[in-house]
Amino acid sequence: MALLGERARTRTAPLTTRVRRPHGKLPGLALAAAGVAVAWGVHRLVPGVPMLTAAVVLGIAAAHLPGSARHFVRGPGKAGLTFAAKRLMRVGIVLLGLKLSLDDVLGLGWSSVVMVLGVVAVTFFGTWWLGRRMGLRGDQPLLIATGYSICGASAIGAVSEVSESDERDTATSVALVTLCGTLAIAVLPLLQHPLGLTDAEFGRWVGASVHDVGQVVATAQTAGSGALGDAVLVKLMRVALLAPLVAAVALSVRARSRSRAATRSGTATAGTRRPPLVPLFVAGFLAMVVLRTTGLLPGGAIDTAQVAQELLLAAALFGLGSAVDLPSLTRTGGRVAALGLVAWGVIAGISYVGVVLTY
Repeated sequence: MALLGERARTRTAPLTTRVRRPHGKLPGLALAAAGVAVAWGVHRLVPGVPMLTAAVVLGIAAAHLPGSARHFVRGPGKAGLTFAAKRLMRVGIVLLGLKLSLDDVLGLGWSSVVMVLGVVAVTFFGTWWLGRRMGLRGDQPLLIATGYSICGASAIGAVSEVSESDERDTATSVALVTLCGTLAIAVLPLLQHPLGLTDAEFGRWVGASVHDVGQVVATAQTAGSGALGDAVLVKLMRVALLAPLVAAVALSVRARSRSRAATRSGTATAGTRRPPLVPLFVAGFLAMVVLRTTGLLPGGAIDTAQVAQELLLAAALFGLGSAVDLPSLTRTGGRVAALGLVAWGVIAGISYVGVVLTY
């Protein structure tokens, strides 16, 4: 009888699980879609606020609403929000490649290419080193360095996928880089004339120093269409470095996996799971860059893909924002904020020097 009772409990357990979560990812995805709609509305009402920035802030706010709303985000909606933060982020990054044409990048000249490489290298390695010296937890130094040096939250999402970073580290890094990028929208235009920058120089400075593409557009448009064009091209040059950076991180993770396996068994085991050297979504990103460079895509298709990319990334960033836990963030918030401000100053200063020397 005891055996029969045990079998009965075994058979009914999966059914109980299904009853508790009948809709799987649907509730969380529906909430993410609602968050994107509100973020779009905020951007329409206040064009200076990029939709992606609004999405992150709304995600953080949703996670800290009182009562049943917070329970929904942390409970029934969690699976769908996590799916949005990870899977939809990958698709959005693939479509981000359609913004980049190699012809446009090379048209800026080799001096600008060298300048961007220098800015990215100094910002990335300097921020990473400083974060480790400050004792930040987990992968926060790596993720924050990636976000500041490449393309904000999108780059953080890409690197966190291959480094298998803790969700809290990813969410905290996204929140920080979004905050500093939002501050840049208000601060950098005030510095154009005191620093003696022409509109074109200002555009390149913004493109080399501001994190997210939407934040670059919001900041550079204050100096006119010419500045905006240069800013976007320089920014996309930084975006192009996302693929090699992700590949380098994946290579480092593979090396650590081999080292751990060798430590456990004396030799690396054949069954050890290794991340791909070039993840599929990064390969897709590169394929989209090549496709855009060929000029085969009509303008309408590119515009449609851009809208889809923004919507997908907004949903992903809403999901990441919902994973931010402000009470736990306050325990390391001072050090995280200090690193963010220092990194912001470093990339702004290096970019300014680079623009002045190369333009």
